[in-house]
Amino acid sequence: MSRSPASSGLLPMPGSPSSSWAIYQARVAAIFRNTDNAVLAAFWLFGLINNVLYVIILSAAQDLVGSDVPKGVVLLADVLPSFFTKLVAPYFIHRVPYWVRIIFFAAGSSLGMLLIALTPPDKSVGIKMAGVVFASLTSGGGELSFLGLTHYYGHMSLAAWGSGTGAAGLVGAGLYAMFTNWFEFSVKSSLLSSAFLPAFMLISFFVILPRGPLREAAKAKEYQTLPGSDLEQEDVEGLPTDNAAASLLSPGPAVAATALSADGGDSLSKFGANFRRARSLFFPYMLPLLLVYVAEYTINQGVSPTLLFPVESSPFTELRAFYPMYGFLYQLGVFISRSSIAFIRIRHLYLPSFLQVGNLVLLTLHALFFFIPSVYIVFLVIFWEGLLGGAVYVNTFAEIMETVPSAEREFSLGATSVSDSAGICLAGFIGMSIEPALCNYQVQHGRDWCKKIKVS
Repeated sequence: MSRSPASSGLLPMPGSPSSSWAIYQARVAAIFRNTDNAVLAAFWLFGLINNVLYVIILSAAQDLVGSDVPKGVVLLADVLPSFFTKLVAPYFIHRVPYWVRIIFFAAGSSLGMLLIALTPPDKSVGIKMAGVVFASLTSGGGELSFLGLTHYYGHMSLAAWGSGTGAAGLVGAGLYAMFTNWFEFSVKSSLLSSAFLPAFMLISFFVILPRGPLREAAKAKEYQTLPGSDLEQEDVEGLPTDNAAASLLSPGPAVAATALSADGGDSLSKFGANFRRARSLFFPYMLPLLLVYVAEYTINQGVSPTLLFPVESSPFTELRAFYPMYGFLYQLGVFISRSSIAFIRIRHLYLPSFLQVGNLVLLTLHALFFFIPSVYIVFLVIFWEGLLGGAVYVNTFAEIMETVPSAEREFSLGATSVSDSAGICLAGFIGMSIEPALCNYQVQHGRDWCKKIKVS
């Protein structure tokens, strides 16, 4: 039976009691002309704000710890908490309402950035890393939550999320490079201003996002049919769900077994079922995503700090400017490729992953033997690195949206997101070893630029 937008919960019904907040939200949605545009705007902002602080922290890594501490330390502090959150949270976070999660994520991100920004340069690096850890925890929970939320809003919400995460890289790296290199703002001022960005996450969820699909899902979970009534299997499979049994409309005996099987019956068996689902995702989705992230973040945090040229042969006036510019070009490539999902699909995910490994080999060899004649060629390679990384990320989740059954899709999206964090964690440990080794090699061969960058 077809329903009007009003009866579906997207807009309040004329003449019915409705809160001023619901009316205001409907008016905001009207600004975006229709519900679809409001969904696109909301998820684009989710992707932007959830990831932008992560990018700003990585862009500031060199200024936070100087040349004596490997940038992999910042990377690990920025991603390990997120990794463990994504590893554990999919098994219980569905019990926490989305609106509660959003408030917690926004508050936690702001507090983490304030701690980083307000720690004086002469204080322990460990205090700054504590702020990085706090921001990372909320970012990891935000990513798996927003990816799960796309289950209720369809394919275009995933495209908007992917574009927003790509824009986060571009905005975060671009703003940091612009403020510190061009406008010559202090590192403290640049970081302090970013602490207020999570407020846009609240606006996106509570004001812009149409809440109808979430309300309909909640009604489906609460609804109970009369005893003896039955549902067809296709009716069950079509329901929006974050776990199978909770969303079934009190099925009859024939479907109840399927529901209990999907839900696990109890917590232990449900955990086992979800673990088997995660294992089946490893080779087609998790492994290529893992490979591409190991390669690109080893480049970003382990190799690129040593990709230095004489200042007089570059567009910069100081050596510290190379690192933020590499970050900006990488994020520009990520933004373009993550925004291309509506136009270009890549189904063979291993090909771009192996090409990314080739980038790692090329740039590592250059750091050792200094054979690339111009920094502008390195700029192009870093941009190409971003294109490959963003393409694998967004196409991996697009494949899950198309191929994984509806009842398992929300869990699969959240579980697969652990691969990028796992890859970044591995890259952090690799970077902690490779950056000092490359820098020491360069110093031994008469290139001591990597030792001349101090804490800001």
